Amino acid sequence: MPHIVDLRSDTITRPTEGMRRAMAGAEVGDDVYGEDPSVRALEDEVADLFGHEAAVFVPSGTMGNQICLRLVVPPAGELLCDAEAHIVTYESGGAAQHGGIQTRTFTSPDGVPAVAEVAGAIRPPGFAMVPTSAVAVEQTHNRHGGAVVPLDVLTDLRLLTAQQGVALHCDGARIWNASVAAGVNLRDYGVLFDTLSVCLSKGLGAPVGSLLVTDASRAAEGRLLRRRLGGGMRQAGVLAAAGLYALRHHLARLAEDHRRAYRLAVRLAGAGAIDTAAVHTNIVSVALPNGRSALALASAAREAGVLISVVDPHRFRLVTHLDVDDEGVERAGEVLVGLLTS
Repeated sequence: MPHIVDLRSDTITRPTEGMRRAMAGAEVGDDVYGEDPSVRALEDEVADLFGHEAAVFVPSGTMGNQICLRLVVPPAGELLCDAEAHIVTYESGGAAQHGGIQTRTFTSPDGVPAVAEVAGAIRPPGFAMVPTSAVAVEQTHNRHGGAVVPLDVLTDLRLLTAQQGVALHCDGARIWNASVAAGVNLRDYGVLFDTLSVCLSKGLGAPVGSLLVTDASRAAEGRLLRRRLGGGMRQAGVLAAAGLYALRHHLARLAEDHRRAYRLAVRLAGAGAIDTAAVHTNIVSVALPNGRSALALASAAREAGVLISVVDPHRFRLVTHLDVDDEGVERAGEVLVGLLTS
């Protein structure tokens, strides 16, 4: 069996040796009592990075999103988001089941919301009408190939939602990638949103964990919701230490993942499979021509030692991360070009 190059997701990363040492040496306490110093340090650092008062450490990005939505959308209220958003695609209907939240979607063909379309979709309170309570933005946009929503678009959305009395939430699972790719400070993103959910276990390489970021009052309510959802953790400092290490050592290196993703896209462009201009961060989305099966191609690639993610019947995704080096990218490119041109 050839050496495996795993490009299915940046969630498959494993803790580095330095991260493992940080975890082993973490100072811990009972986080449910608010007494874990490592968790508190992580929450303070992340809140400061995004220019907010508080952050709450949670086990997963989905839990972070779901808590945030409940903080800004009341039961029977409405959330507006992109039709391909993680919130309505990959979170198992959690907003409806746990929060009684109605979702309505708009389309963003390139992953960047059209502010005018969002403005036209916002519904005010009225007879028998479900009013819009919040708008959600995904940064970067997973199913749109890691697209970065420009800062000026986000600024216009903030102005719009503020005028309409509507909250603005960010599913910022890969907002770190957006910051590095666009050269935008995390605080410049953060202050535009009422709530954010940011993930440590994707490109940053921590084994588990996300944070919801907001003001102090909402954070206090978020801790109660976390407990109700079963997310209260005890000596969670060993996990928080991994997150702190990731923020301090793995943030700038995301540029390497972006470079490798672009290199992979260039190889596939030679086979006529992708427009390199669409690759901005660490995700390469490939639509197969002539009705070819993505599942069949993924199976053939697996046999050759390259793992890819099937996202639609005729589309697959490649994600670069800290466990894939230049040699791995070249190997994957060789295998995939061979399959695409056969």
